[in-house]
Amino acid sequence: MPPPAASAHRRVRRRWWAPALAVGLLLAGGVTVAASRGSAPAPVRIAVSGPARPVAAAAPVTAPSTTGAPAPAPAPSSPPVRLLVPRIGVDAPVQGVGLNPDGTVEVPPLDRPGQVGWYRNGPVPGGDGPTVLLGHYDTRKGPAVFHGLPGLRPGDRVDVRRQDGSTFSYRVRELHQYAKDAFPTELVYGATAGPQLRLVTCGGTLGGNGHYSDNIVVFADPLPAGS
Repeated sequence: MPPPAASAHRRVRRRWWAPALAVGLLLAGGVTVAASRGSAPAPVRIAVSGPARPVAAAAPVTAPSTTGAPAPAPAPSSPPVRLLVPRIGVDAPVQGVGLNPDGTVEVPPLDRPGQVGWYRNGPVPGGDGPTVLLGHYDTRKGPAVFHGLPGLRPGDRVDVRRQDGSTFSYRVRELHQYAKDAFPTELVYGATAGPQLRLVTCGGTLGGNGHYSDNIVVFADPLPAGS
């Protein structure tokens, strides 16, 4: 897909982990689906767009005294290995993905429709910033791992198991749908004040070229420990 408009791109300083181009991802799945269907399917739309309740404001942060204080805990460094989303029945393996030569984000191979991709140039679950997980909506063989993603609702739980055996949990805050030629790269991949989660798949209309018109993005906040 084309990069963002040059003027818009100049206004935003890209974070070190953000891909160079907007994410026109998961296109190949649409190509194979189009080839196997006699007519175009109904457009894929999110069920709910805004938060079900106001997002709680973060508590003020004050600098702790360093006198006699223990050293701060190291930042999380364990990558994700499994994603669980109970509402939509997802219990799927996660593998790291990087960037294609053109700067777009890699996606899981089409012959593994049940696999989720973690953008490994970004933060691990629990690290400061957005952990971005990508999955296909469907393939020629039928629904893929994120087929149910448009039906998520604010408040739904998402658990990410890490390689060290721990689990970091999130609660869905909101869903948004963006045209692929207007994908908000900075909003999805840019720096945040603390841990965040993004789940990304395809949506919109399956065009005659076999590509979906949109991306669907789920935004989720960390749950308190022990929740």
